[in-house]
Amino acid sequence: MISGLLEKLRVPFVKVQDSRETFKGKSWLQIILVTSVGVTAFIWGIRELKWLQPWELRVYDQMLRSRPAQKPDKRILLVKITDNDLKREKWTLSNRTINQLLKKIESYEPRIVGLYLFQPENNNLANNFPNQDNIITTCLFSSLGRDEIPPPPNFPIDNVGFSDVVADNENDQILRRTLLFANSTDNKCTTSFAFGALIAINYLEKQGIEYQFTKKGNFQLGKTLFPRLQANSGSYQHLDANGYQILLNYRHPDSLADQVTLTQVLSGQVNSSLFKDRLVIIGTTATNLPPGGFYTPYSALPDQPARMPALFIHAQIASQLISTVLDGRPLIWYWPDWAELIWIWGWSLLGSVLALRWQNPLFLLVVVGTTLLGLVGICVALFLQAGWVPLVPSALGLVISSICVIACTSYYNQRQTQVIILQVEKQQEVMSTTGYAYAELNVLLEDKTAIPNSSLDFPTPIDSPEIKSGDLLLGGRYKISQVLGAGGFSRTYLAQDTQLPGNPICVVKKLMPARQDTRFLQIARRLFNSEAEILQSLGKHHQIPELLAYFEDDQEFYLIQQYIEGHTLSEELPPVQNVQNESFVIGMLKQVLEVLEFVHQHRVIHRDIKPTNIIRCVKDNRLVLIDFGAVKLMQPPSSEQTELATVAIGTRGYAPPEQFAGHPRLCSDIYALGMIGIQAITGIPPQELYPDPETGNVMWRETVQVSEELGEILDKMVCYHFSDRYQSAAAILQDLKRI
Repeated sequence: MISGLLEKLRVPFVKVQDSRETFKGKSWLQIILVTSVGVTAFIWGIRELKWLQPWELRVYDQMLRSRPAQKPDKRILLVKITDNDLKREKWTLSNRTINQLLKKIESYEPRIVGLYLFQPENNNLANNFPNQDNIITTCLFSSLGRDEIPPPPNFPIDNVGFSDVVADNENDQILRRTLLFANSTDNKCTTSFAFGALIAINYLEKQGIEYQFTKKGNFQLGKTLFPRLQANSGSYQHLDANGYQILLNYRHPDSLADQVTLTQVLSGQVNSSLFKDRLVIIGTTATNLPPGGFYTPYSALPDQPARMPALFIHAQIASQLISTVLDGRPLIWYWPDWAELIWIWGWSLLGSVLALRWQNPLFLLVVVGTTLLGLVGICVALFLQAGWVPLVPSALGLVISSICVIACTSYYNQRQTQVIILQVEKQQEVMSTTGYAYAELNVLLEDKTAIPNSSLDFPTPIDSPEIKSGDLLLGGRYKISQVLGAGGFSRTYLAQDTQLPGNPICVVKKLMPARQDTRFLQIARRLFNSEAEILQSLGKHHQIPELLAYFEDDQEFYLIQQYIEGHTLSEELPPVQNVQNESFVIGMLKQVLEVLEFVHQHRVIHRDIKPTNIIRCVKDNRLVLIDFGAVKLMQPPSSEQTELATVAIGTRGYAPPEQFAGHPRLCSDIYALGMIGIQAITGIPPQELYPDPETGNVMWRETVQVSEELGEILDKMVCYHFSDRYQSAAAILQDLKRI
C-alpha cells in the first residue's frame, strides 16, 4: 500500500543502485572508468618510483625457479677444478698443469675450448698448440676499488672475453641479466666481448653461423635477433642499461651440461666422446680461488649453493645463445610500456566491474580471490612461454579498484542518508508548524493494519465514488478496469495501458490524503515522490514489481506498477492446501530470501512480510514480493543522529515484538518469513501458536515431524529476541544450502 502519510516521520529509502543502474547523475560506466584510470595512474606512479620493483623481481625469480627443468645442453662440457682437485699434491694450477690439461683436451678434438681462468702471467699458455685459435681465455675490467686483470700476454685480444657481469646491486645482488658486449677503457683488457658470448659466437662460427649488428644496433646471430635490454624493460624501472644486456634465461643448475673434474681428465678417467665437437669450458668451482660466485634466482632453493660459480654463469650465457639459435629456445620477452599500461588498466577495470556487480563483501572477497588466482595462472602460463608480464601491479590494480568502488558507493550512500535525514527533520518541522497531530497519523496506521488479508484475492467491480467510469483515462493513458483493494489511505486498481501495443495490464495505486488543504498536499506530494523513488530502485529486481510511472493528476497522486499475474502464497498454504513438505518450504524460503537480501542491502525493511504479499507468478513460477507501502529506512550504523520515533505497524502473528514496539530491524523481516515457513509445514496460522513462557520463543516443533537441520533454521529465524536471530538473509541461504 502507498503509505504517503505514514512517511511523514521518515523517508523510507536511500537511493542505492545495484551494478546495473546509476548513481544520482553518475553512470556506472563513469564510475568504472574514473576508478580504473585513477587506480592505474596511481600504480603506474609508484611503479615509476621503483617501489614495486623488488616485489616484481621476487615474483620473476619464483616463476623462473618453478619452470620444469630442461634436458642438459649436450653441446657443452664443463671441466671443473674443485677443492678436491687442489688438495691433491700432484695437481696444482701451475702453467705446466694448465698446459697439460689443454693438451689432453685438444687430443679429444673439441670444437672450442673456453679457459675461464685468470692467467695474466702465463707467457707460454698453449704455446705451439696446433689449434691455439680455438682457445678462448678471459680478463677482468677495472672498476671502483679494483684493478684490471689482464689476459695472458701471448693471446691475441680477439681470443679474449671479459669476465664482468651485472647484478641487481640496488635490489638484492641477484644476477638476472648479463652483458654480451661492453666498451673498455683499460690498457690491457680491451676486448668488447663477454667471455660467455665470445665462446658461443666462435662455436657457431665453426658451424657457418656468423654474427652481425643491424642498422638499429641490435645483435644478431644468424637469423636470430637478441634485442637489447632497455631502461624500462619488463618490470625494471630506470635500469642502468649501459653495454649490451639481455635477460639471462637460466637452465636449472642441476641440468645445465655434462661435467667432469680436472682429476678425471688428467687421469684418463673420461670418455673421449664427451669432448668431441663440443664447447668445453674450463674453470674453477673452488671456494678459495677467484672469481668466486654470484647470487641467482636459484640461490633461494635449499638444495642449491648460495652463490653459483662464475664458471656456471658463463656456461649459462653460452648455452642460452647457442640453444636459441640452433633449437629455437625462446628468449625471455616482455611488452613495451604502453602494452603493460593497458594490461594493468584492464585488471583495474575488471576490479571495478566486480565491485559493482558483487557488492556483498563476502561474495566480492570470493570473486576477487578467484580472479587473482586466474591472474596468477595467466602470468605463469605466459612465463612458461618465456613471457614476463606484470603480476604485482595487475593484482594491486584489481584489489585497489575493488576497494575504491566499494568505498565510493558506501560514501555516496552515507551522504544520501544524511540528506534524507535533513529532509525528514524539515518535514517534521513543517508538520509541527501546520498543527497536524501524530494522533491522526496513528489512526491511519491502525486502518492500514486492519486491511483483511484477502483484499487482493477478491477484486470488486468499479463502484467507488472516486472512479465510476471505465472510460476514464488517468494521466490520459491508464484505463481503470476494477478495484483490487483498499486501505486507510490508498486504493489499488487494475488498469490497462492504452499507449502500449496490446494494452498491457498494470496496477494503479492512488494516494488518498486525509486532508486537502494546500500545505498538507505539499507534504503529501513530497512524500509521494520519495516512495516512488523506493519502488523505482527496488523494482529493478526480478522478484519485485517494477515501477512504470508516477504522477499527479488533478491534485491526486498515482503510482503505476507492473502487474504480476498469479496467485498469492496464501493459496498454497494450509488449510487451502495440505500441509507442505520440507522441499516446498526450503524452496520458498530460498526464493524469498534472495529478494530480501537485495532489499536489505539497500538498508530497507519491508515490515509487512506475509503470504498475501507474496505472489506466485504464473509465467515463470517465481515468487514476487509486493506491497512496499510499509517499508522503513534503517539508519546507517555510523550515523550520530538519533533515529526518529517509528509508529508500530505490521500484521499480527508475522510481525516480531520489536516491530510492534516501534523499533523494527532488518531481522524483523526474517522473523515474518520464518513464521510463514512454520505455517506451511505445520498448517497452523501464526496467530494460533503460543510462546514459551520462559524464553518467549514460539513453540511449534512438537506439532510436526521435521528434520533437525530445517527445524533449527526456522527456530533461529523466529527467536523472540532479535539479537538471537539470523542477522542477514545471506546467512540463512548458506545454512539452507547445507541441507
